[in-house]
Amino acid sequence: MKIDSIQNGIVIDHLPAGSAMTVYRYLKLDECEGSVAILQNVQSGKHVRKDIIKLDGVTELDWDILGFLAPDCTVNVIRDSQIMEKRHMNLPEKLVDVIRCRNPRCITTVEPGLKHIFTLANRERAVYRCIYCESAGSRH
Repeated sequence: MKIDSIQNGIVIDHLPAGSAMTVYRYLKLDECEGSVAILQNVQSGKHVRKDIIKLDGVTELDWDILGFLAPDCTVNVIRDSQIMEKRHMNLPEKLVDVIRCRNPRCITTVEPGLKHIFTLANRERAVYRCIYCESAGSRH
């Protein structure tokens, strides 16, 4: 298999095996103008298996969504075929319109257009709480 090198773009590396399509959907990569290459179940020295997403022609992503979905991934920003920046993702402190409140009595379920805002309540367990009703939400 041959995947060309990236001239200007982003490489999302060390995604948990099997998670690339979820990341693809949440980041809405089907709407991007550039090329997207998804490699799944790639052998890794750090993990047994991993997924990789290569984005050619894409220079910006929603870092909060990526940090929420894959807090241990590594992101390489490529310019002129050189790695210009290496980011190590972490769980974001706040999420806006990424997850939805499951509490049927929460104001977000009765007020259309109200943003679903969650703050990080427990980093070790990746638990977020709705700012309106404090119901828990998580990646899992």
